[in-house]
Amino acid sequence: MSTPPPTTVPLRRRARAPWRPALLLGALVALSAGAYVLPGGSIMRRMVAAREAQTFASLKADGSLRFYGPGVREAGAALGLPTDKPDLEVDGTVYIRPPGRCRFEAKTRAGGAVASVFSAGRKRVEGPDIPSLSEAVRELCALLTARSRDELEAHLTSLGIEPRTTSLARFGGEVVYVLGAPAEGQPQFWIYKDTFRPARLKHKEGKGEGKGPEWDVRLQDYTSSATGEMMPRTVEVWRGGERLLRFTALTGDTRTKPADSLF
Repeated sequence: MSTPPPTTVPLRRRARAPWRPALLLGALVALSAGAYVLPGGSIMRRMVAAREAQTFASLKADGSLRFYGPGVREAGAALGLPTDKPDLEVDGTVYIRPPGRCRFEAKTRAGGAVASVFSAGRKRVEGPDIPSLSEAVRELCALLTARSRDELEAHLTSLGIEPRTTSLARFGGEVVYVLGAPAEGQPQFWIYKDTFRPARLKHKEGKGEGKGPEWDVRLQDYTSSATGEMMPRTVEVWRGGERLLRFTALTGDTRTKPADSLF
């Protein structure tokens, strides 16, 4: 009996699997990217340095403030506006006066207004409280006016974030550093990798096992003509997976001198 010729199936299979080199290359890129994750202390220090490079005594940003879902009910009740619509748009103004003084106003065209103030680590409201507005101004103030790495780290730690644990992720098409446990649902602080600007902060409301829903503050677009790198053009606040608030800055002014009484 003659010996059958050797099969060529394995050769054909290798020729038809061009994805293997691509898969290997992707794995190498991922490992290479992982090797360049900076330690948390260095990331926080660079973020504070990037903020300090933007020297301004104060900033006033005016724009559009839109509420969604449960945010409509909370904002409508506070401002005396209808709460039976899918969204609600009013005027918004943000004041930032380093170090550590910030104010966020929501104003109707009829003259109604409320404000949430965060000054020297303390919260104050003028008029009924709108929770999403208060969450926005607290995080804007803590992240955009931190004077040192220690101050920033203390704030993150107070929210249950582990700032010395770092990894990489993507946000809005950009690579970000993630400070905090990488597991889904854990408190985290995200920072744009290329610019060291704050990008996103997630934490649970309250402490202990009885914690409330997750807050998710998203900061995007530090390249607009309105506010440049001093403040993101867009600020969103989510709670429990639902978007409550979106502020879009339309104009910015660093020459304004807000009165001390505003804070």
